Amino acid sequence: MRETDPGVKKTHNCDVTSDHQLNGLGSKTVDLGVVPSLKSPAKLDPEKGSNSEKADFERAIELTGYGRFHYMLLAVCGLVSTSEEMDVISMSFILPSAQCDLELTTQTKGWLNSIIFIGMMVGAYAWGSVADSLGRKRVLIAISIVNALAIVASSFSQNYELFMLFRFINGAALGGSGPVIWSYFAEFQPKKRRGAMLSFMAAFWTLGNLFVAGLAWVIIPSEIGGAYGGFVYNSWRIFLLVMSIPSFLVAALLFLLPESPKFLITTGRHDKALEVFKGIYMMNTGKDKELYPVKQILVDDPIHVRPEKQVDLETKEQKSKLRRMLSDIVEHSKELFVPPILKFTAISITINFTFHIGYYGLMMWFPEMFNRFDEWSRTHDNAEADICQVTAYVTRQGSHSDEAMCDSHIRGDVFMDSLITVAAALPSNIFAVLGMDKLGRKFFLVFATFSAGLCSGAMYFVYNKTNNLIVSAVFSSVISCGNASLDCLITEVFPTNLRATGVAISMVAARLGGIIGNVVIAALLDSYCPAPTFIVAVLLAGGGLMCIFLPNTTRTALK
Repeated sequence: MRETDPGVKKTHNCDVTSDHQLNGLGSKTVDLGVVPSLKSPAKLDPEKGSNSEKADFERAIELTGYGRFHYMLLAVCGLVSTSEEMDVISMSFILPSAQCDLELTTQTKGWLNSIIFIGMMVGAYAWGSVADSLGRKRVLIAISIVNALAIVASSFSQNYELFMLFRFINGAALGGSGPVIWSYFAEFQPKKRRGAMLSFMAAFWTLGNLFVAGLAWVIIPSEIGGAYGGFVYNSWRIFLLVMSIPSFLVAALLFLLPESPKFLITTGRHDKALEVFKGIYMMNTGKDKELYPVKQILVDDPIHVRPEKQVDLETKEQKSKLRRMLSDIVEHSKELFVPPILKFTAISITINFTFHIGYYGLMMWFPEMFNRFDEWSRTHDNAEADICQVTAYVTRQGSHSDEAMCDSHIRGDVFMDSLITVAAALPSNIFAVLGMDKLGRKFFLVFATFSAGLCSGAMYFVYNKTNNLIVSAVFSSVISCGNASLDCLITEVFPTNLRATGVAISMVAARLGGIIGNVVIAALLDSYCPAPTFIVAVLLAGGGLMCIFLPNTTRTALK
């Protein structure tokens, strides 16, 4: 047994010799069995002189500093989240205008809202598993390109069936965006800043909502475009085309970023991880990358890490990359459903399912409800009515009735109400950024789910469009805060080698919640109005309590 440096705690009997050349200094040893205390000064390696240091991931990322690289990373990853939310929520703004072109009923609107979640449910697991096998960056680029092309194709679709097909493909691409981008972003963050920065990135979802509402307000009521023979390309289709621009931009910007160093370490590529750390150090400090003090990466959990030698042997094997990838996907999936990870998997699935029934189940229907209240107010001289009376009128005698002439013109007031609703989430996002690492993920999640549940129940008691707007805005604010804390908690609870797959499976549950929320609300809203709001209220409050069974991840090192 090789002796360890004095003062360094031994944790495992596992040493692996690397054949790689680290920084031109000759063949060195990567100790998988020793971990320096993060609270004590780093130990110097006498073989490398006074300017070299051994460090684990947390110490290595701290020594890169915090500056330009991390802010550029936030901008690009934030744009990915913004793009994802824009694509998901855009359908809610299209539905009132597209009801004539695509001959939509309340039920088919529900399925159009849901089809993207069906695609996301399929894509989340597949993309997340591939990202844990092939890496985060390449998968994100592929996702962005497929997503952009699907949006463009859907804007040219002339019938309901073809539109549904491209929205499904759109969803299948988006399904991988969430789990992969959150894993990617988190794996560049030091533990002291991770909660705040993940909350900061969650705020980009709110920006996505704002951009969608603003663009919908400007483009859709303008009635630009027109019909060319039998081909129709009107304003809501042009709005969709504009939605594809962020995805094309994201695909280009991702080429500027490196692969996750945490992922590289976990897959045994320590030399490549070290080069990433050097590049981050150079960008953050403005100093030469060779001045970066870390020369050797230590691994504190060799159980979940493949040594470099093993990786080299695997790459020399004759079996195809596809077979290796499929083998990794199956192995990662199995590990999520055996103790001790099984507990985290089950709870994260439950929380995501109940939370997103409320989040997407109601948020996707707000523009539709604003439009219904607006129609009631115009035809009844602003008379008071609750949500059930308004819905009954619109479906039996208004624009949704079989006898009425279809009217796809939507007043700008509807889009302004939507813009106010999503803007209400900005203060809560700021609160989450400032308090996530102080008050903790669990506090925010319980507070948000209970408050959102109360708002959902209160929607039954609104009696005019102003009341509806106020309750909707409060719901948007608190649910956005809960979304930030949920994303932080679920991202941190899984170990690195299973993170993207674990988050992906949680996202599958989230998308299933979005599907059920939209289909159930569509089915019950017209036939039994009070049910949707109270169902959502109970599920939100109950699901939020499940987080108390998860470990505290605030200011802790990533596994």
